[in-house]
Amino acid sequence: MDTRPSPSPPPARPLLARRPFWPLAASRATARTAAALFAASALLVSGCGAGGTGSDGTVAAALAALPMSTPSALSPYYTQKLSWRGCGAAGFECATMKVPLDYDKPASGDIKLAVARKKATGKGKPLGSLLVNPGGPGGSAIGYLQQYAGIGYPAEVRARYDMVAVDPRGVARSEPVECLDGRQMDTFTQTDMTPDDAKETDALVGADRKFAEGCGEHSAKLLRHVSTVEAARDMDVLREVLGDKKLNYVGASYGTFLGATYAGLFPHRTGRLVLDGAMDPSLDARQLNLDQTAGFETAFQAFSADCVKQADCPLEGKDATPAQVGDRLEKFFRALDAHPIPAGDADGRRLTESLATIGVIAAMYDESTWEQLREALNSAMDENDGAGLLALSDSYYERDARGHYSNLMMANAAVNCLDLPPAFDSPEQVEQALPRFEKASPVFGPSLAWSSLNCTYWPVKATGEPHRIEAKGAAPIVVVGTTRDPATPYRWAQSLSRQLSSGRLLTYEGDGHTAYGRGSSCIDSAINTYLLHGTPPAPGKRCT
Repeated sequence: MDTRPSPSPPPARPLLARRPFWPLAASRATARTAAALFAASALLVSGCGAGGTGSDGTVAAALAALPMSTPSALSPYYTQKLSWRGCGAAGFECATMKVPLDYDKPASGDIKLAVARKKATGKGKPLGSLLVNPGGPGGSAIGYLQQYAGIGYPAEVRARYDMVAVDPRGVARSEPVECLDGRQMDTFTQTDMTPDDAKETDALVGADRKFAEGCGEHSAKLLRHVSTVEAARDMDVLREVLGDKKLNYVGASYGTFLGATYAGLFPHRTGRLVLDGAMDPSLDARQLNLDQTAGFETAFQAFSADCVKQADCPLEGKDATPAQVGDRLEKFFRALDAHPIPAGDADGRRLTESLATIGVIAAMYDESTWEQLREALNSAMDENDGAGLLALSDSYYERDARGHYSNLMMANAAVNCLDLPPAFDSPEQVEQALPRFEKASPVFGPSLAWSSLNCTYWPVKATGEPHRIEAKGAAPIVVVGTTRDPATPYRWAQSLSRQLSSGRLLTYEGDGHTAYGRGSSCIDSAINTYLLHGTPPAPGKRCT
């Protein structure tokens, strides 16, 4: 029997175009130290009906299912045998799986994907494999499995399922997208995200261009084939190779888009799917970014309301309003824009407005980090010490003490820029949209609007577009939404659950990004019952 305490789940990553959003779910500093911040980016959607609309008012078409039969050209991939070996902690096994670089031209070459599993630990009737993905795009599913899911998921779930993960193409151990080295990434992350004049705008555009050019130079062939549709097709190969008739899956944040895409392509092979912190595939990039901006503002308002009750709140005193808290934070950001402060960094970095903004955003993913954020803000605002906010920012970007970055941001941009056309075509369009972003969030709006420019200069053209996912014929799919989720606003979960022909919405009334395994016995019980017995939550079920 495993007597170790269950670690808390790392937050899922964001979808932020320029700054990762993970549900890659990616990596974050938090009091819950079971794993680094895995998971995150988006606006005020126009509606929650089954059909989504883009910013131009058009209704997105539905994702079409693939034929039920597997093309003969793909047979070598579906019939391959994996060679498992021990890896990481005790009980984990790893293997390498081959998939075609281009599913339309299987003979054009292969991609090698890293796969890991921990076999079922109990005596009950085996339920097959349970694939997990923490989000991003760009988060390492294998890291998530080994650091959390394989040891922290409920014992009864781990007893019945082989816990499995595959790093998606272009991510972590699976032929990662490469763009910039550590020093170049430091320069990129410190670039002013709120330009005040033409010179600063040119510098921001130059940074985005250099990032895109680096990806094109180092990962030219791969960049055309890291879409979510291709990653979902890879999961179907893995399902067959593992010997499962249907795919059982838990995805967080961007992982919900990946899981829903699988259901849309292979509804007849869809088993028990949990989509936690859901994305809405029917929205275009600008709407997504605007919605997420509003989501972070919602989270900041909750943080502000809590902060003014605490003796150590650095953002105004007792009885201050959330608006006053926001005003003081904005003033602090403006001061940093003019005069970055020391951060005790071995590489000489100072705390800039851009790094501080990301540090605050990182803490919005989980209310357990609010105390850490208050401490970091106190140090920065009262003692001129930016170390705490820099640490939060580094955790978000997955930068280690040696100045090395994971490929989270690079894979994040590569997938996002292939999945959807860019949010803006030029800096002038960003300037025109600024009032809407500032209305959505006075604190974060400008930074998140300008951060949406990166795909504008991407070296390959997007292959995807906004679409609805209906997955007609699929088994019940549980869609989980948190009412004050900063990275994947609750309305996205409402919309996705209505698009899916068998969607069942499960609501968590609370703060933070995603809900499963984060303290609600009501949520956990509903999801565990579904995973173990196939019984979805009752329609309209809400938890606290």
